Amino acid sequence: MFELQIDVPKNLARLTYGDCVKPDELRLCAEEFEARLPELSAGFRLLTDLTGLEAMDVGCAPYIKAIMELCNARGIGLVVRVIPDPKKDIGLSIMSLFHYRRDLRILTFETVAEAVAALEGS
Repeated sequence: MFELQIDVPKNLARLTYGDCVKPDELRLCAEEFEARLPELSAGFRLLTDLTGLEAMDVGCAPYIKAIMELCNARGIGLVVRVIPDPKKDIGLSIMSLFHYRRDLRILTFETVAEAVAALEGS
C-alpha cells in the first residue's frame, strides 16, 4: 500500500508506505508521483514515511530509483524520512548515494512527530 499527498502551500510531497509493497503497486506510485510532481516548485521537500511498512519486494527498486531521479530533475531541496526500525530501510540509504545529487540534505527520524518538527524548522 502507498499513499501520496501533495501539499502545494508547503511545497511538500508525502509518500507513505504500508503493509507489503509489491512492484506493480510501486509502479503505480511512480506514475502518480510523476503526474503530480509538477504541482510543486523547485526546492520542494519530500517526506517518506515507512512507519507502517512490513516489507517491500526487491522488484520495487527500479521504481524507487525512478522516483529519486524524478525528484532530482524537479529540483528537490530536502528529503525527510521516517524509519522507525533500521531493518526496514529497504535500501533507501544506499540508493540515495547513486540516485540523488551529492549536496542534497537527507534527514532520517524514528517518528513522524520528529520528522514534522524538522520540516517545520526548515
